Amino acid sequence: MKKSRTLLLIAIVILMGLFFAFDLQQYLTLETLKSKQVAMLAYNQANPIVTLSIYMLIYIAATALSLPGAAILTLAGGGIFGLGMGTLIVSFASTIGASLAFLAARFLFRDLVKAKFGERLTTIDEGMAKEGAFYLFTLRLVPVVPFFMINLLMGLSTIKLRTFYWVSQLGMLAGTIVYVNAGTQLAKLESLSGILSPLLIGSFVLLGLFPLMTRKAIYFIENRKSNV
Repeated sequence: MKKSRTLLLIAIVILMGLFFAFDLQQYLTLETLKSKQVAMLAYNQANPIVTLSIYMLIYIAATALSLPGAAILTLAGGGIFGLGMGTLIVSFASTIGASLAFLAARFLFRDLVKAKFGERLTTIDEGMAKEGAFYLFTLRLVPVVPFFMINLLMGLSTIKLRTFYWVSQLGMLAGTIVYVNAGTQLAKLESLSGILSPLLIGSFVLLGLFPLMTRKAIYFIENRKSNV
């Protein structure tokens, strides 16, 4: 087990090192995406299956390794595949990649964290067992905590993989649609900051908090009834 962890960690470090050593981040910019859109569209028309496969592999790998550039890749999905197909592709690619990052964090660090923070982790685990899906849904919708941090932190909890997967896919869907839709209008897009307006962010916050607050309200009402 220890050898497997070491090999996985070495592989992740090497892949991340290669990404930065070859400065691949230069290709994940809005300017590059806009300049290459026509060529990517032409390639997709000639080789749709190959384009889809390459795109998904790149997206899954980038998300699994917690590399920067998810927003640009999501825009590219809209620019290449359109709103409907782009949303579908990005939704699955991002969730699969997030799940791989989740599993890697759990496999590599869960036992270490548990050994060091056993009692504290037990309290967190109990809370996650009761509210984990609701907290995760809120975090996915509220653009405060970076998504890659959510993947890693959830991997250290006891939340089940299937719960992490479906809640993540559902919670990220609204943001995915917004960015994919922006990608369909790349020519008009000047910066990433203009994609999410304050009103839209506020809507995401309310939507994310609603299930959790509803659950809290139900607990409160049930406790009052039991105390009467």
